Amino acid sequence: MSNERRVLVHPDKAALAGSVAARFITKVIDLLDLQDEVHVCLTGGTMGGAVLAAINGSSARDSVDWSRITFWWGDERYLPHGDPDRNDTQSRAALLDHLPLAESQIKPYPAPGEHPDIDSAARAYEELLAAAVSEGAAHPRFDITFLGVGPDGHVASLFPDHANVNETERLVVAETDSPKPPPERLTLTLPVINSSDRIWLVLAGADKAGALGLTLAGASANDVPAAGVEGRRRTVFFVDQEAAGEVPENLIAPSNYWTADDE
Repeated sequence: MSNERRVLVHPDKAALAGSVAARFITKVIDLLDLQDEVHVCLTGGTMGGAVLAAINGSSARDSVDWSRITFWWGDERYLPHGDPDRNDTQSRAALLDHLPLAESQIKPYPAPGEHPDIDSAARAYEELLAAAVSEGAAHPRFDITFLGVGPDGHVASLFPDHANVNETERLVVAETDSPKPPPERLTLTLPVINSSDRIWLVLAGADKAGALGLTLAGASANDVPAAGVEGRRRTVFFVDQEAAGEVPENLIAPSNYWTADDE
């Protein structure tokens, strides 16, 4: 696993979303030249949606063979399918509904009513993930995992000082006391997130600067869950200028020398 973390700073949110979208398209095309299929794990939030909308609006969108890409999510609000607050609903509106995808390529979390309770729903998504695990591997491996970072340093639905941050056996767990509404959520655990080849954390705004600074300074994952995130090949923080306020200068990658190979 690579210990390298780099921060790429953009002037504003629009430039950030556009840059990440362009890099995503380039990287996916490169990956599809090397392998039969690509697995992507999506996130919700303002910037997560902005990146997907920028991918949809890109002139290069249709250069991707979308039939070979499967989409998952890092976490989900435990709400009915189609609820506007669900991450998958937002992802569909921003990008997925505009692509030539079969439903089998989209792997949403369960909704209330599909299983006896939220713990059973977590097990069901766990089984879906387990079916995608390569022979001999402990966890599914995503080619690219997108994450947002909350002002408190949470990622997916792994919150500071919550027991789920330290879960190492399960692939998916239920969060029933989220500090952000709604209280019930489903989330991947850190070992599954960290089995991703590339983790791209996208965050913007001055309210994220403290969490990003603590993450890069080596805070404990229990205190700042984002600090526990580490991709197998790369861990890249794509941020705007406001969020970069507390980033050590030596961790900021010079954009002129940043290439697709670095992701």
